[in-house]
Amino acid sequence: MHELISRYDHHYYVLDAPLVPDVEYDRRMRELQGLEAAFPELRTSDSPTQRVGGAALDGFEEVRHRVPMLSLANAFSHEEVREFDQRVRKGLEQSSVHYSAEPKLDGVAIALTYEQGELVQAATRGDGQRGENVTANVKTIAAIPLRLRGAGWPELLEVRGEIYMPLAGFKAWNAEAENKGDKPLVNPRNGAAGSLRQLDSRITARRPLAFYAYSVASMDGLPDGQGAILKQLQQWGIPVNPEVRSVEGADGLQRYFEQLQQKRDSLPYDIDGVVFKVDALAEQALLGAVSRAPRWALAQKFPAQEEMTQLRDIDVQVGRTGAITPVARLEPVFVGGVTVTNATLHNEDEIRRKDVRVGDWVVVRRAGDVIPEVARVVRERRPPHAQPFVMPTACPVCGSAVERQADEAVARCTGGLVCAAQLAQRIQHFASRQAMDIEGLGEKLVAQLVERQLISSVADLYTLSAESLLTLERMGEKSARNLLAAIDNSKTPELGRLLFALGIREVGVVTANQLANHFRSMEALQAADCDALEAVDDVGPVVAKHVQAFFREPHNQHVLQALEAAGLRYEAPERREGPKPLAGQIWVLTGALSVPRPQARQALEGLGA
Repeated sequence: MHELISRYDHHYYVLDAPLVPDVEYDRRMRELQGLEAAFPELRTSDSPTQRVGGAALDGFEEVRHRVPMLSLANAFSHEEVREFDQRVRKGLEQSSVHYSAEPKLDGVAIALTYEQGELVQAATRGDGQRGENVTANVKTIAAIPLRLRGAGWPELLEVRGEIYMPLAGFKAWNAEAENKGDKPLVNPRNGAAGSLRQLDSRITARRPLAFYAYSVASMDGLPDGQGAILKQLQQWGIPVNPEVRSVEGADGLQRYFEQLQQKRDSLPYDIDGVVFKVDALAEQALLGAVSRAPRWALAQKFPAQEEMTQLRDIDVQVGRTGAITPVARLEPVFVGGVTVTNATLHNEDEIRRKDVRVGDWVVVRRAGDVIPEVARVVRERRPPHAQPFVMPTACPVCGSAVERQADEAVARCTGGLVCAAQLAQRIQHFASRQAMDIEGLGEKLVAQLVERQLISSVADLYTLSAESLLTLERMGEKSARNLLAAIDNSKTPELGRLLFALGIREVGVVTANQLANHFRSMEALQAADCDALEAVDDVGPVVAKHVQAFFREPHNQHVLQALEAAGLRYEAPERREGPKPLAGQIWVLTGALSVPRPQARQALEGLGA
């Protein structure tokens, strides 16, 4: 019975060719449930009945990806795609290249690990280096096999793909929610993401989720091309999108994009573009990757969805680096599956270029189907009272002067940590998951801490007491204890996390880890000149300048000393001790690697290279 239902699942989810009506499937499933209830020894971990979910979890375990889950470079025009093809051909020294093309599903990226053919782990993308273990939830998704079919699969197989919510399931779920008086899902992507993050897998089991594989992270025992790998995965029972095609050259890429764009509204799921990948794995290896994305792949986004609405006002927001960003306050409008009330205006130059005025009718676009922005003004509908926007000369939060450097498009508040907005956002950044990961330190709580003047820098977090926390709104003894414990647990971060947490301009997660792996200590990093800094991968003159400026600023040195005095001790990247078989050798890292480039460099240096 177990094998029979698994066969039904394979034909339904992978082959899209159901063998029996739903009523017969349900009858067989009930029979299997009855058998396993009568004979518990027959129940196995990969039984179809185990998809119903189990007890609720307290939280999600963090998982480090064996191979980073890189993002993709984006293109928004055919010209950019042609430039991509030109770069690929130049890199491979070929006149034409074969690509694998597929829809870009608007879902949630997931990594599935199979050992000996059995699903043992499912992890979200997270920051690309670390994700969350959502295995219990993913095992409830009928489209994902708990055990691979057939034979010949490697001992370890890591499959990557997209979990999504089909449109029919999304509509049915919302219809039922409205009938019950429950809150409906905003859009299919949010529905999929929220379903995966349920601590109670029984809730996930009730959600209409599906899955398509798009790549693997382990190559042993697999074919040598992207298209062939997907076909092999399908033979092992893993669903693959039926719209995957093999195309040649820039013209083939453009034709595929246009064909899929025409089919977009008739597809049973949401897509926001297409993905192109060089098909041959050997060619992918030759092209390699930059720190954030492979050079052999590209995502071409569909033209953003647009709607017209009226601009009611323009406010400015102050970021953690003091950046003053104008924001349009709009009459609510539904764009690309969400209700938009605010949209970015980027900077003063953009406002002037587009001649955006308060009271204008504007076209709002979700750029890349994600970030709402004011695309253009509908001049013929401009009311006579529409007023030009004047950039403030004083910070709206602290009153400090607003200045703009000649070589920058962004105006900045000069208040530094005197500015409560900057302080609050710096602390939120410091506590964020990819930085010090202080759970429970959210936006509202940080705002209270700043407003009550309980903290004036990130170092003050480590001097907070239960007594001071209990003076805050909605803060009980248990919450105070939990927050203090989370703060204390953050005292031994990896050096890369600490560098990212400090909020140095232009230093993101990847760059922070590269700096940590290269210099290995805060002291060595602070002593580095621009030439030494620029020797680090992806660190150019601008980043080097910002790093130096950060460590030369006296206030920042005071904060670093205060952090050390509070007991914060970072963990340096591990250095391998032992024989140096590569001593005296020079190694050059090129092409695609199975580990992050800094990790490979660290390993080689540990061997004496």
